[in-house]
Amino acid sequence: MTVAPLRERSAWKALDAHYLKMKEVHLRQLFGEDGKRGERLTIEAVGIYLDYSKNRITDETLKLLLQLAEQSGLREHIDAMFSGEKINVSEQRAVLHVALRAPRDVSIRVDGENVVPEVHEVLDRMAEFSNRVRTGVWKGHTGKRIRNVINVGIGGSDLGPVMAYEALKHYSERSMVFRFVSNVDGTDFAEAVQDLDAEETLFIISSKTFTTLETMTNAHTARDWLLAGLHGDEKAIAKHCVAVSTNAEGVAQFGIDTANMFGFWDWVGGRYSMDSAIGLSTMIAIGPDNFRAMLDGFRQMDEHFRTAPFERNLPVLMGLLSVWYNDFFGAQTVAVLPYEQYLKRFPAYLQQLTMESNGKHVTLAGTRVDYDTSPIYWGEPGTNGQHSFYQLIHQGTRLIPCDFIGFGQTLNPLGRHHDMLLANVFAQTEALAFGNTPEEVKAEGTPDWLVPHRLFEGNRPSNTLLLDRLTPGALGKLVALYEHSVFTQGTIWQIDSFDQWGVELGKALAQHIIPQLEGATEPRLEHDSSTNTLIRRYRKLKGSA
Repeated sequence: MTVAPLRERSAWKALDAHYLKMKEVHLRQLFGEDGKRGERLTIEAVGIYLDYSKNRITDETLKLLLQLAEQSGLREHIDAMFSGEKINVSEQRAVLHVALRAPRDVSIRVDGENVVPEVHEVLDRMAEFSNRVRTGVWKGHTGKRIRNVINVGIGGSDLGPVMAYEALKHYSERSMVFRFVSNVDGTDFAEAVQDLDAEETLFIISSKTFTTLETMTNAHTARDWLLAGLHGDEKAIAKHCVAVSTNAEGVAQFGIDTANMFGFWDWVGGRYSMDSAIGLSTMIAIGPDNFRAMLDGFRQMDEHFRTAPFERNLPVLMGLLSVWYNDFFGAQTVAVLPYEQYLKRFPAYLQQLTMESNGKHVTLAGTRVDYDTSPIYWGEPGTNGQHSFYQLIHQGTRLIPCDFIGFGQTLNPLGRHHDMLLANVFAQTEALAFGNTPEEVKAEGTPDWLVPHRLFEGNRPSNTLLLDRLTPGALGKLVALYEHSVFTQGTIWQIDSFDQWGVELGKALAQHIIPQLEGATEPRLEHDSSTNTLIRRYRKLKGSA
């Protein structure tokens, strides 16, 4: 399908004109004119209830946004992704994280080959290995059972596993310790192992190429730490390290038995890989059954996204609303606010998913965009944010759309806690939407001079997502919801949501600078004057110059 440039689509032009009518309309007016708005502008699908009534939209807005989706070829792009077409155009790759959670009897082809059997072969091997570690059948070099598991990775090889472990800690094996090392800062590794016994510790080295600078630096430090604790026996490495990689030669040279190498594919982007072998630490923590339940949650959202009409499609509507605020209201950020302590790492996970995917300045054709792409995603769990940054959301000068995530049942019932938690969800969305008026503030006995300070203008938009409880399946649904919302936005903007060239230049320059910092003699520096001065200052601080 040939798609016109974004600003030339009739729906975009109509939205431009429509925004001028909507920008001053207050949510108080919209709710006043429609007594059933809060019941009408909702969707319930695959166990998620979305209330999007507190958005600055009308039926006309929705109609135009849906037209924009159609004119952008969203349906064709969805079909292309699910059928294995190479929609990652800059790398000529298929984009098939949806295959990672496909049932065994489904066929999804890449270059004519059904990849689903390979996916399940890896999942089965992961399950067998996880059970051996969890039951103590797998033992370390000295015969002790493994009690500590440390995942070594970075980016998608770290953020997903960390988030999933924290989110599903309620279901984890509590007799074991799980930690994660990503930062090349030595403190990260030192703190992860400082109270552990090498004889009881297993490292999962997660690097597709087995060459990632940060991961392999930490991996070799882990190797040295193991050898120091295991009397220098090189054979011990095979009992205390496994790999998630595709580089069998590199894995073997490191000392890992390639029988304990779990692979994945170039059609899985790092930020979409938490349900691949990258999730091995997650599976060891929560067990294969719970891991498969998480995959089923992903799959249910995949099917909803693939088949539901756009007007009743959760990811599509959330993606379109993001475009509405980002490109017409000029909202530069989105706050994701999970009222569930276990989801404390969810906003950090979404930062990579959203901004690495859609932080692009050129179209699929390589031409410069003349509109905004990805907003900045951020957030914190529960009521914590209310005592820090909510001030800015309520009374600041920037428009910040918010996603509130709540659960009907808590995993840790303690008296009134959960009712109080959910009361805050509903109160915050109400306050953001409607605020108060000067008359209402005065009626509370506020002196005139104080009224402006206590005034809440309202008209701050939000979505509210409600689920039954945080289960492995619910987590899968939430992650897939945001994955497909990102896809929707990227399709509208005509960008490649699945490459990440923006991370390359800094890494390449760092490789050039490292020997200039480590060398015993003063290096010849040919950077800019700032970088040259910083390198010299650092060498002086470390005693090299």
